[in-house]
Amino acid sequence: MMIPETDILLLFVAASLLSVLSSRLHLPYTVALVLGGLLLGALHLFHTPVLTHDLVFNLFLPGLIFESAYHLSASAMWRDRLAIFGLAVPGVFLSMVVTAYVFLWSSEYLPHLSGAMIPLAVALVFGAAVAATDPISVVAIFRKLMAPERLTFMIESESLLNDGTAIVFFGLFLALAEGKVVSIAHLGIDFVSEVGGGALLGLVIGWLSSEAIKRVDDGMVEITITILAAYGSFLLAIQLGYSGVIATVVAGLLCGNYGAQKGMTASVRMAVNIFWEYIGFALNSLIFLLVGLTINLLDLAHIWALILAAYVAVTIARGAVVYGMGAILSRTRAKIPLSWNFVLLWGGIRGALSMVLALSLPVGLPHRELLINLVFGVVLLTIMVQGLSISPLARTLKVLGKNESDQKTEVQRLRMFLAKADLHELEQLQKEGLRDQHALQALTRYFEAEQQEASKQLQQLDNPDSNRILQEDFVRLYRRILLSRKEKINQARREGLLNDISAEKLLVDIDAQLLEIASQPEAVFERMSVVKEENAGA
Repeated sequence: MMIPETDILLLFVAASLLSVLSSRLHLPYTVALVLGGLLLGALHLFHTPVLTHDLVFNLFLPGLIFESAYHLSASAMWRDRLAIFGLAVPGVFLSMVVTAYVFLWSSEYLPHLSGAMIPLAVALVFGAAVAATDPISVVAIFRKLMAPERLTFMIESESLLNDGTAIVFFGLFLALAEGKVVSIAHLGIDFVSEVGGGALLGLVIGWLSSEAIKRVDDGMVEITITILAAYGSFLLAIQLGYSGVIATVVAGLLCGNYGAQKGMTASVRMAVNIFWEYIGFALNSLIFLLVGLTINLLDLAHIWALILAAYVAVTIARGAVVYGMGAILSRTRAKIPLSWNFVLLWGGIRGALSMVLALSLPVGLPHRELLINLVFGVVLLTIMVQGLSISPLARTLKVLGKNESDQKTEVQRLRMFLAKADLHELEQLQKEGLRDQHALQALTRYFEAEQQEASKQLQQLDNPDSNRILQEDFVRLYRRILLSRKEKINQARREGLLNDISAEKLLVDIDAQLLEIASQPEAVFERMSVVKEENAGA
């Protein structure tokens, strides 16, 4: 079902106004879009389109997934693979099962619309529909407030992969709910086939697209190739019976980490980045506005108690997965800080994918209307409750945010750096003798004064957290050195100075150190400080 052109225009107008309003009211943009959609749907000001399976799978999902994957670091994902893949594959399966059983147990004490018990297979379908997280608003908040890079990366990476896992299991559980005989072994084989086939197809399309990009020197054509990779990988995988999400994730990772780095000039790479950032913004704006337009609050009000029970079941399941995975990884290099666990739990917001999966349920499925309303209710609660509270909760746990003094310190330090760089540039220009000396001297005096002013402001700042700022600088510098080491090791391997086995041993060790400084910066800083003091004493 296509959306009429006038409706698209009105949706963009509404999204733009809501963007301005959310900024003024300090609301998460996603929450503002959903609220705006609910209001527009209630007022009936114009023909309100709704989410459909074809609309999301043919238009929204490929673009959104590719945009996220394109900007992710494949090396960082591999470095943190235990946590990311653990949450996205076995974690999602466990979440489905826990959701189903907790919901069935709690629903025994609540009134049903039909008075009939919900079968386990149907409850599993519900669990699969709400398993995939959609943390778009959470990631936006984290980036704005300078959350730990690894935490933001984990949430975004997990959401990309668990979309594919949830869609595959949704289809498998739906077959069970429809009465088809499916064994556990068959479920496992189908899952591996769909995911593996999607990954292989994405690898082929991503590589072909990257090779085409390397042989083209036209920005517009290179942007077009990335569009073909995004939508071609998704739609072709679906046609072949594979996971479209996994295919697009792999194609996006390959295009962003190989095609863009090896085949694009700096200016083209910037143009492609800007293009996909806008596509992500536009699609996210439309899809969350449509979420609000599709939800009917009156239908949800009739089963509010059951929706609340479903929401509690989903939250308990997410908590079991996050804290369980945290306990498993606690003795490994991929350890997740305890304060992050609750943020990962609360950041598991559900979105349009869950609603579309619910809408795609066959008409003859038992309790179909109930399932759709339950999924819609859970999506609305996660967006409103968790979307509005994630920022203050993360601040309370000291995961997010910098205080005003930190921000002023950063500004003055950067002013000093920029002024110094400008003075160095003016010095080089003065040596060339091609510019007017009086103009150069005037600019030199101006930037010297700016540098002195910034230095004065920095000295006057009373920052009680100076030790923390020292620690943050230490972590940034240590990370920079480790990444530089990785590049030198890879260079030595390419030149034949180091064999593959030795190089991998060194790279694994550096990856472990990178994970440690990302999740336990205080411990690393303290250990390095002790080493420094011991050396000074010797």
